[in-house]
Amino acid sequence: MGCRLNLAEGESIRALLTGRDTIVVNSCAVTNEAVKQTRQAIRRARRESPGAELVVTGCAAQIDPAGFAAMPEVNRVIGNAEKLRPEAWEAYDRVLVQDIMAVRETAPHLAASFSTHARAFVEVQNGCDHRCTFCAIPHGRGNSRSVPAGAVIDRIAALAESHAEIVLTGVDLTSYGPDLPGSPSLGQLVERILTHVPQLRRLRLSSLDGVEIDDRLFALLTQEPRLQPHVHLSLQAGDDMVLKRMKRRHSRAESVALVQRLKAARPDVAIGADLIAGFPTEDAAMFANTLALIEDCDVVHPHIFPYSPRAGTPAARMPQVAPAIVKARAARLREAAAAHRSRWLQSLIGSKQQILVERPGDRGHAGNFAEVRLAPARVGDIVTVTIKAIEDGKLIA
Repeated sequence: MGCRLNLAEGESIRALLTGRDTIVVNSCAVTNEAVKQTRQAIRRARRESPGAELVVTGCAAQIDPAGFAAMPEVNRVIGNAEKLRPEAWEAYDRVLVQDIMAVRETAPHLAASFSTHARAFVEVQNGCDHRCTFCAIPHGRGNSRSVPAGAVIDRIAALAESHAEIVLTGVDLTSYGPDLPGSPSLGQLVERILTHVPQLRRLRLSSLDGVEIDDRLFALLTQEPRLQPHVHLSLQAGDDMVLKRMKRRHSRAESVALVQRLKAARPDVAIGADLIAGFPTEDAAMFANTLALIEDCDVVHPHIFPYSPRAGTPAARMPQVAPAIVKARAARLREAAAAHRSRWLQSLIGSKQQILVERPGDRGHAGNFAEVRLAPARVGDIVTVTIKAIEDGKLIA
């Protein structure tokens, strides 16, 4: 469930459980809806496999272990700190969840293979030291901690033999490094990967906090051809008062200026963004500022979330926007984002794109992360195509 980091960790868990009749639900807690979907997945898995061991892990399980242990479908609950440790899967504890805030390491077991995927996801960072008022994830992931560059490079070098594209993942990716000797930055890590793994053809970064994109990382994002022209920003809102109440560290003007700099330096870069609709105290004018951010920041890969009050967070105690208004605002954001994305896709017709072919072999993603349907080709290859049309929101090559 949820983020790319969970996907990366899921591959590690898969490797640990080879040959066992075990179902693992790697849960998400980013919104109340994500927790609801996790519970639905548990019930569905039990119906489909009544005799299997069913284990719940991930952020929702870390935050509310007792709640998931109480579900009759669940055999065991394992915490985020334990789920990548082989001994946790051999233990008999019904609930094995430690204090995540005491954890000081990450990725003790890195995935050996991503055989079912054309791209591989590599965890380089976990946890978050920031305390955005709407977010429960630090309680599920703990404080920020980084994987030493040597371990990252060794893993990527091994994966690059069979995967053309690697995605670096983390809870707060741009906070990589301060806890390591010498305090390396994310930009320095990317430089080292590109230098020491020359066989790697494509490198992609997951969500970035724009305020932490320094000159080194900016130069790589705009000048390095192997780093894909796709920048996903954690914007969250387009109104300064809402951003302040969210305890974000950037202003609206800073977000717009960053995107303008990125587009000026690399015109083909595609911008993605997380945006929250209906944050507490948001009025019509504040929402209008967020709505306008889709155009102002040229957002073509939107992740739109209706605000969801998470228990124990400061925002849950703020004056709430009526649920019907939250839902309507999220719908308006999605509608505006879809229209903007459609115009962007239209602009790509006639262009040549390099596509990483993904299963089942007739679709894939361009460097700008536009999804493309193409003639059948070998999964994992990178092919150059000409975009001819759009069908059902997908480019046709």
